[in-house]
Amino acid sequence: MASRFKIERRDALLLALFYVAVGLLQLIGFVLSNSTPMPPHIGALAILSLITAYGLFKTKRWSVWLVIMLFFPQLVLSAVSLNAYMRFYALFPHLDVLLLSIALAVFIVLSFASFVYVAAKRKTFQ
Repeated sequence: MASRFKIERRDALLLALFYVAVGLLQLIGFVLSNSTPMPPHIGALAILSLITAYGLFKTKRWSVWLVIMLFFPQLVLSAVSLNAYMRFYALFPHLDVLLLSIALAVFIVLSFASFVYVAAKRKTFQ
């Protein structure tokens, strides 16, 4: 059985999967946050991440600019959140706060790696 999706570049597929995961997690967090309303820019970042994932999957040139533009607000949001979680963990050590802090640190590293990779390979996008 042949697949309907024609994968031309595996690197673009991996990057697209990363941005789909980020966008879906941010969107789920935005929608399900009923006790504390999330700021609207979280929803905007989620939508832009999903659009970026589509552009990376299709290897569109405009997706390079979205990756570059998304990197800075996501880096600041993650760094501020990581700082807050680490301060909270210092006062009240809980496993869930530690795991969330580790996840944010991994997200920062992966976001930086995807930013550098896409910026270095920007000429290969159509």
